[in-house]
Amino acid sequence: MRICVYLGSSAGVNPLYREAANEFGTLLAKRGIGLVYGGGMVGLMGVVADAVCAAGGEVIGVIPEALRAREHDHQGITELHVVKTMHQRKAMMANLSDGFVTLPGGIGTFEEMFEAWCWSQLGYHNKPVGLLDVNGFYSGLRQFIDNVVEEGFLQPRHRSMLIVEKDPDTMIDRIVNFVPPENEHWLGAQDV
Repeated sequence: MRICVYLGSSAGVNPLYREAANEFGTLLAKRGIGLVYGGGMVGLMGVVADAVCAAGGEVIGVIPEALRAREHDHQGITELHVVKTMHQRKAMMANLSDGFVTLPGGIGTFEEMFEAWCWSQLGYHNKPVGLLDVNGFYSGLRQFIDNVVEEGFLQPRHRSMLIVEKDPDTMIDRIVNFVPPENEHWLGAQDV
């Protein structure tokens, strides 16, 4: 099994975010779960990759050519795929993964998580999508999403497709034991 982890190319200001990325990477390796991530050495991306490597786990990075200099592609990982575009990066990361977990990050991290969740709603995949709420980082986003449900722009069954946890062990358990819900997707099998 491999989990795609979305997280910041920055480390943020709170050292708890680095600690959480390190802990999550270590847990993945100890449980025999491979990491798929953005391929860089900077920020939380580098922390999670280094943690998996240090614990003897598999790490697959996918990085666009244009970001190699900025994100400093990681040369110490199991595999590094260099692609042309961000679209290719996200598609390859999704194809290589059995599930997705989001840790703290910025707009790129948010966009990746929302796209994976949206693809699940549309029926493009039946993989779990998780949001690890480190130190309340995503509490405002969770409230916003719940408000979107209350305002009628998101159905509760689609809201429930996003797994939200504060504890990394519990998150991994829920991802590993995920059973796709019996949802009527927006697209049928003939449309995908």
